[in-house]
Amino acid sequence: MSNYGNRKSQQHIGSRRPEPAELSSDLLGRINLKQPSATMFDDTAEQIAKEVSNARGETNRSTQLRRFYDEVCTWDAKIKQKPEDFDRYLPLIRMLNAKVAYAQGRKLVDGQFSSLMRDCLRKVEDVSSFNNFKLFFEAFLGFYKVYKPR
Repeated sequence: MSNYGNRKSQQHIGSRRPEPAELSSDLLGRINLKQPSATMFDDTAEQIAKEVSNARGETNRSTQLRRFYDEVCTWDAKIKQKPEDFDRYLPLIRMLNAKVAYAQGRKLVDGQFSSLMRDCLRKVEDVSSFNNFKLFFEAFLGFYKVYKPR
């Protein structure tokens, strides 16, 4: 069997530690959108930003992550205008998971960012938890910019 066309897959075998597929359940468990701890928007957001920023190459660029945050802000504006419609918005808000999965399939984001979004969106249940998600995402992005400035 020929290895023609398979050189790329053999180039860096063993030379780099593999990227974790997802964030640890310990880190994700620190995100409580119903009752945020005193450290959730600070220490937890920073630790998660550090982990996610370790992605190699063009994955998890801050401009890409910012696009997802912008969509969260769009939903926030709609919710503030009509909080009584939150239950109608929730399925569409959670559709962000599909958009993140698509970006992961295109190698624009990695499994760690995807697991962060999936975990947070699963925890959004009402207007208050959505607001805490938005604030956490904002804090995460602030720290992320320090660790991966481009």
